[in-house]
Amino acid sequence: MHTTATQRQNSPEFDALKARLKATWMTGNYDIFSRFMQKGAEEFYGRLGVAPGARLLDVGCGAGQLALIAAKAGARVTGCDIATNWLEQARARAAAEGVSVIFEEGDAEALPYRDGQFDIVVSLIGAMFAPRPEHVASELMRVCRPGGTIAMANWTPAGFVGQMFKTIARHIAPSGMPSPVLWGDEASVKERLMDGIMDLQFARRLYRFDYPFPPATVVEFFRENYGPMTRAFASLDAEGQKSLRSELVELWSGSNYAGNGGTSVDAEYLEVVATRG
Repeated sequence: MHTTATQRQNSPEFDALKARLKATWMTGNYDIFSRFMQKGAEEFYGRLGVAPGARLLDVGCGAGQLALIAAKAGARVTGCDIATNWLEQARARAAAEGVSVIFEEGDAEALPYRDGQFDIVVSLIGAMFAPRPEHVASELMRVCRPGGTIAMANWTPAGFVGQMFKTIARHIAPSGMPSPVLWGDEASVKERLMDGIMDLQFARRLYRFDYPFPPATVVEFFRENYGPMTRAFASLDAEGQKSLRSELVELWSGSNYAGNGGTSVDAEYLEVVATRG
């Protein structure tokens, strides 16, 4: 009997994959992790030229970093994510900083919003990790109004984070989903956003990772706070963990241009800005 892609995606195995992804992103401490990426998030948002009062949806909002930046700049912001613990953290941050943002649980593949509800739909290193990219593309377009903007920042395959993912993949079992970094490949994005878009612009940008500690400590910081890295290490025995840690330290050290015991690495991402038809 032939099994279709749709049947596979509605199978118990696919449900288990979704559950594993949710557990992965709820692991670690994404609030602490994202605070070291604040400057890059501000730079990404600043280039979008969002008008004050615009209705903005942040897909895969994590602990609220980009959503808070947008709200402080005058947008009317909603943020959604599958990781409910980081949504709680985002609400606490918004309250502490006196900012009004709606944070709610939402899957990038089935967004809980009306057609055309938002003027701009953004995803900063978020929606790229959902397992069905065609569903993500369809949903981002659906909830954006005609003439509105869809903007994404996605790690590229050849960039530093793409290489880091490749290093991790050599040590762990396949995830059973398309590579997230295909969202950082222009040809793949064009194919996914082909229908319903009247303008599509790409730019390759650099996201700077800056840490006041050396590469070996950066790897440990990722292991403790970045869910995918935490889960990868947890899946390995002691020897496997030692090998993965060694390779990651070598990767970070080879790309580090900071002195004085710190770490500075530039990670390439693809900036995608589309206009909804």
